Amino acid sequence: MNAFRAPPIRPEVELALAAPVPAAAPTQQGAAATRVPANLAWLRKAGILLVLAIVWEALARWFDNELLLPTAWHTAQALCEGLVSGELPGYVAVSFAVLTQGYLMGIGAAFLLTWLAVSHRIGRELIETLTSMFNPLPAIALLPIALLWFGLGKGSLVMVLMHSVMWPLTLNACAGFRAVPETLRMAGRNYGLTGLRLVLQILIPAALPAILSGLKIGWAFAWRTLIAAELVFGTTSGKGGLGWYIFQSRNELFTDKVFAGLAMVIIIGLAVEHLVFHTLERVTVRRWGMER
Repeated sequence: MNAFRAPPIRPEVELALAAPVPAAAPTQQGAAATRVPANLAWLRKAGILLVLAIVWEALARWFDNELLLPTAWHTAQALCEGLVSGELPGYVAVSFAVLTQGYLMGIGAAFLLTWLAVSHRIGRELIETLTSMFNPLPAIALLPIALLWFGLGKGSLVMVLMHSVMWPLTLNACAGFRAVPETLRMAGRNYGLTGLRLVLQILIPAALPAILSGLKIGWAFAWRTLIAAELVFGTTSGKGGLGWYIFQSRNELFTDKVFAGLAMVIIIGLAVEHLVFHTLERVTVRRWGMER
């Protein structure tokens, strides 16, 4: 009988919750500590560039041949002289005029192909086949055909720039749209979003990291393709932008100007990467918590 005895009822105990401790206001030292890593990052990058310049200067002095390898100091002088005289900015303006037109047209074509790929199954298979065919094809290899079709002018450059932009951007955009979770699509439909509103408010923001990656890759491909194409145009028609400046300086044996032109290509690439694409990432995907 003792085995079936009801267990004793224990008295309930109430524990009072501790009062929440207010968070300490950030001090000036704490705010400064949070800013230190960013400052150190810039210092580290500047230190890397300084080390590369010192190594370049040492190698150039060791070779002691200005025709083959000018020193970093002489290259910097040639770069400053070209900027002050207005020669380099003029060539850069010509290159950027063509680059902007080809880049924007490539973006438009890429989004049209992406729309076909995400709208219909046949369109997706078609785009997959086209990207597999044309994405590995170097854009500069199409320059002879572009010269036959459009002649010696801006049209040929725009064609090769479109080719260098549209395929990597299409691949990244299609991958981004396919990676959008179905729960987000269903949530958008529950809010009554359909058609273009669903694309603009749900699909594009969710696929934006992949789209930005495609834009960066397309920009890099377009920039280097333009310089290479202008080198070829320099040998045929004597026209072009920054690439023609490099080619002309090589013909005149101004090696310091050749390296100054190459340095200008690098500086422009770094400036666009940090001022344009990093700003876009900071105000969009990083602000939304989609990237760290």
